[in-house]
Amino acid sequence: MGSREVIDLQGTHVTVAGLGVSGIPAAKVLHARGAHVTVVNDGDDARAREQAAELEALGVTVRLGDGATLPEGTDLVVTAPGWKPDKPLFTAARAAGVEIWGDVELAWRLRGPDAAPWLAITGTNGKTTTTQMLASILKAAGLRTAAVGNIGVSVLDAVLGDEQYDVLAVELSSYQLHWAPSVRAHSAAVLNLAPDHLDWHGSMEAYARDKGRVYEGNRVACVYNVADKATEDLVREADVEEGCRAIGFTLGTPGPSQLGVVEGILVDRAFVEDRHKNAQELAEVSDVNPPAPHNIANALAAAALARAFGVPARAVRDGLRDFTPDAHRIAHVADVGGVAYVDDSKATNTHAAEASLAAYESIVWIAGGLAKGATFDELVAKSAKRLRGAVLIGQDRALIREALARHAPEVPVVDLDRTDTGAMLAAVQEASRLAVAGDTVLLAPACASMDMFANYNKRGDAFAEAVRELGS
Repeated sequence: MGSREVIDLQGTHVTVAGLGVSGIPAAKVLHARGAHVTVVNDGDDARAREQAAELEALGVTVRLGDGATLPEGTDLVVTAPGWKPDKPLFTAARAAGVEIWGDVELAWRLRGPDAAPWLAITGTNGKTTTTQMLASILKAAGLRTAAVGNIGVSVLDAVLGDEQYDVLAVELSSYQLHWAPSVRAHSAAVLNLAPDHLDWHGSMEAYARDKGRVYEGNRVACVYNVADKATEDLVREADVEEGCRAIGFTLGTPGPSQLGVVEGILVDRAFVEDRHKNAQELAEVSDVNPPAPHNIANALAAAALARAFGVPARAVRDGLRDFTPDAHRIAHVADVGGVAYVDDSKATNTHAAEASLAAYESIVWIAGGLAKGATFDELVAKSAKRLRGAVLIGQDRALIREALARHAPEVPVVDLDRTDTGAMLAAVQEASRLAVAGDTVLLAPACASMDMFANYNKRGDAFAEAVRELGS
């Protein structure tokens, strides 16, 4: 299954680019395997000095405030996934013929001969939820598994820890895939593709190419989104092992080699005998929590990967029933006066917000924050018929206000000229005035949170607290 040999690092000079959640574990692992490790880091603040002291106590060299220079004699660079490919350090490494790996690539190279296969998931939105759903389904089938990768548990820890796994559900970001050239999954899915992180990748083509790396060398199934042709194109371009199949998922009726939905039932026409005539019921739409359209798509993608691994239909149903989504992902907070209040603070880009808005019929939309270069015309045009009103907060709210004026001029808009954290209470109060019984007040900001809040979790917490005040 791809690169199997466990690399010998004894005596090699390895430069680790970046302290932090991936850099520190990588440095420790490399040092423990006999490498001469130098960590370089752009920052030189109190936190970095504290982390450096911890590593230096082990015998690791740390250079703070100098992430641009390649240390002399470097044989290999291992980078934190977020470091951009055009950094001078990498330019120097490439010029010297030095390989650059991310922590995911390092984990792949250090796997033992009996290591658990990987079921890999990427996409612009829905990765974490789908990976967790997949792990829940695999567990329901009695398999030893974990959701790892870009999700909290590092792949290095999973691969090198004492726990034995039958299979891993691995979430991979475009950054991680860029720095993981030899990873070869058992099966993989690209959930969707929309412009994101283009400042890092340089272009949409480069972003898509890095996402498409997840399909390279797949053995059993390349899972794609029937509604998103770009994902199918990536399957066509991938170099896979002989016999690997393209498997589509769709919210409509599935064709052969697809999973889809028929009269409220999730069905499989891919991993059944005589798929041209037969279908296997997997679960009911009501088994998916929450049963919003984009989340049903997530469930179908997770089911496809599980079925590719041989999981029985009953485990798909049981795993989906057992799954509880993370906070701030289309989470129902409360009903007040016949109006539902829903927190989807995790919708930090337009693609995620579009999926969230599509889940409800009549919406008072709370939106705004840091746009990160996004435009909102397409989002507003697609969602206009569902909007009863909009309340705008945050630094870049004018961009959304202007899109609403162009594409939904009849929708009443409250523009809160505030970026303080107390603005959320005012936003919820304004939204409650616009809403009538049967409406949904939806926090789906389509923007990042850092202009007002530490992160999207804090933004969602502020929304939930404001809703509780409303109902008290």
